[in-house]
Amino acid sequence: MSKSISIFDTTLRDGTQGEGISLSADDKLKIAKKLDELGVHYIEGGIPGSNGKDIEFFKRVQQLGLNAKITAFGSTRRKGSVAHEDANLQRMIESGAQAATLVGKSWDFHVHTALQTTLEENLAMIADSISFLRQQQMEVIFDAEHFFDGYKNNPEYALSVLRAAHQSGAQWLTLCDTNGGTLPHEIYEIVSSLRLELGGAGIGIHTHNDCELAVANTLSAVQAGARQVQGTMNGYGERCGNANLCSILPNLQLKMDYDCIPTAQLAQLTNTARYVSEIANVHMPVNQPYVGNAAFAHKGGIHVSAILRDSRTYEHIEPEQVGNKQRILVSELAGQSNILSKAKEMNLDLNPEKEETKQIIGKIKDLEHQGYQFEGADASLELLLREANGETSELFVFESFKMLVEKNAGSAVVSEAFVKIRIGGESIYTAAEGNGPVNALDNALRKALIHCYPSLREMHLSDYKVRVLDEADATASKVRVLIESQNLQSTWSTVGVSANVIEASWEALVDSIRYALLGQQLPETSNTTAATSQGIVNH
Repeated sequence: MSKSISIFDTTLRDGTQGEGISLSADDKLKIAKKLDELGVHYIEGGIPGSNGKDIEFFKRVQQLGLNAKITAFGSTRRKGSVAHEDANLQRMIESGAQAATLVGKSWDFHVHTALQTTLEENLAMIADSISFLRQQQMEVIFDAEHFFDGYKNNPEYALSVLRAAHQSGAQWLTLCDTNGGTLPHEIYEIVSSLRLELGGAGIGIHTHNDCELAVANTLSAVQAGARQVQGTMNGYGERCGNANLCSILPNLQLKMDYDCIPTAQLAQLTNTARYVSEIANVHMPVNQPYVGNAAFAHKGGIHVSAILRDSRTYEHIEPEQVGNKQRILVSELAGQSNILSKAKEMNLDLNPEKEETKQIIGKIKDLEHQGYQFEGADASLELLLREANGETSELFVFESFKMLVEKNAGSAVVSEAFVKIRIGGESIYTAAEGNGPVNALDNALRKALIHCYPSLREMHLSDYKVRVLDEADATASKVRVLIESQNLQSTWSTVGVSANVIEASWEALVDSIRYALLGQQLPETSNTTAATSQGIVNH
C-alpha cells in the first residue's frame, strides 16, 4: 500500500469555528499562502456565499497562484429538491475552487432527527449532489458526518452512504468523528473493515478532540489504511478543537515513515504554527508538542548535563527537523551545565573553576528563590552573566523616580513620572505622562537617555505581564513583572520582582533599556545636549 498521505487543511473553515477565532479575508489569504509554502495539498477556504469574508476570499485567492487545491465546503442538496437548482451547490461551483468538500449524513439517527427525512432520500441527496459537482469537473471529497457514531449504531446504513458517494464519483470518502467520542482501537477496527468492503476507494479521516484523542485517532486511521488526513494548524476548531496537524505531520513523517510533505518544508512547521497563531491572535501554549516554545526546553541540571553530551538523551527528535530549537533554561533547578550552556549561546567564556562562576550560579538560584524567573527573561539573565564576566559598562546611574497618578471626577486618570538619573558627571531630571504608570516611567526614562543614546528611538515595549507570587498575602504579596521589548532587529524579555508593582516594573524596564544598549559606550560629556547640561529636561 502507498505510503503517501494527502494533507487536507481546514484551518480557514473548521478552525474558525473555535471560540475566539475570527479571521478577516486578508487574514485568510495570508494563512493560505503560508500553508501553501508548508506544502499541504488541500486548503479548505470556507463556505462560498455564506458571508462577505468567504466571498472575498474565494475571489482573491485565485490570484495567488497556489500549488495547493483550494476547496469549497458545502452540504448536499436539500430534501425534495434537485441538485442543479440548489443554491448552495451553485455557489460552490461559482467559487472557482478546484475541489468541493461535500458533507452528508451517515448516521441514521441524524437523518431522521436533523434532516427529518427518509434514509432513502438521504442517499439520493448524496448521490445527486456528487454527480452534479462531478459533471462540473470539480473534485469531490465526501465528508461522512458522524460516521463512526453512525457505523456503531447501524453499520449497514453507514456503509451504504459511503457506497452511494463512491459510485457517484467522489474521489475521497472522509470518515468524520464529528462528536470526538471514538477511541483509537475503534477507529482502527472500523477503518480496517471498510478497506475490505470498499476496495480501492480513497479513505480520509477527520477527527475532533473532545476526548483529547484526535491525533491518536488520526494515526490509527492511517495505520488502518486512510490516505487523506484532515486537520487544522494548532488544533483550532469547535469545542475542544480538531486534529492538530502540527503533531500529525511530524508523527506520520518522522515516526511512521509516511510521505506527507517535503523534508525541507517540514522544517517550516514551527514558523507556520506560530505565524497562524499570531494572525489568529490566539495564545500558543508553550508546551505544545513539536512547535511549542518549551517543546525542546531543558531545565533540570542532570538533564542538561546529559543533553550537552548527546541531545538524544532527552530529545526524541532533532528540533531543527520541525524548525524548532533546543533551549536550556536557567532556574533554581539549574546546575553548572545550564549556566555554561547559556553562556556558550551568548559567546561568553565562563570558566567553571572560577569563583565568579560559582557565585553567579548561587546568585541566580537565590534570585529565583525570591521570585525571579529567568527562563522567561533571557535578557535579564544575559545581563547577569555579562556582569559576572566583567563585560558590561555603567551607561547611566539611577538616582530616583516619583509617580503622580491623578483622577478627577468626570475625567480620565492621568499618570505622570519624574525620573532622575546621572550620565557621566551630569544629573538629568525628566518628566513625562503616559497611558498608565509604567508607560509614563518608560517615557520619562527614555526622554532622559535618548539625547545620549539615540538608538532607543527604535525600541519599544511589546508586552507587559504581571503575576502575583503568593496569593495568600493578597494586595501585600510580591509580584513578578515580565516585559517584552523589541527593536528593528530582535525581541527580548526582562524581569523584575517586588512587593510594589511599580518597583518591579521599573526593574524590568531598566534591564530592558540596559539590554538595548549593550555594546554601547558612555558618551563624552561635551556631546550631551544643552538641556542635559542644565540638569533638567522639561516634558
